[in-house]
Amino acid sequence: MLLPITLTFAAACALLNFWLAIRCARFRIKDKILHGDAGHGLLARRMRAHANYVEYTPIVLILFALVEMAVGASLWLWIGALVYVVARVAHAFGMDADKPTAWRAGGALLTWGIMIVMAGTALSIAYGATREMPVPPAMAARV
Repeated sequence: MLLPITLTFAAACALLNFWLAIRCARFRIKDKILHGDAGHGLLARRMRAHANYVEYTPIVLILFALVEMAVGASLWLWIGALVYVVARVAHAFGMDADKPTAWRAGGALLTWGIMIVMAGTALSIAYGATREMPVPPAMAARV
């Protein structure tokens, strides 16, 4: 089954993951930091932004794939995937600051919103289906 939204979304997420890694690696190479952040505040924040991205993205990708498999491609899934990627870029830039920023907060809130909407959609699909479910063969013999 071809999942164009999830495939595009996964590719965008992989590229975004690479970009987040490069933002950390540049400091590591320049300052010869092998492990940790060596007390470098901006590196620590960028490492945390990358880790936060890795914490959320797998479950969101799984939800998108399962919903797309269940209902097919739709404009709202394309929009949701785009919003998620933009939110994660905003969050990454927001994490560069020493204090809370609208970019960080907005990115986090949009990430949570997309995740909750996708979870709700998945539950709605799973439990809101009106189709008849076939009886397992072992139970059919008893009826």
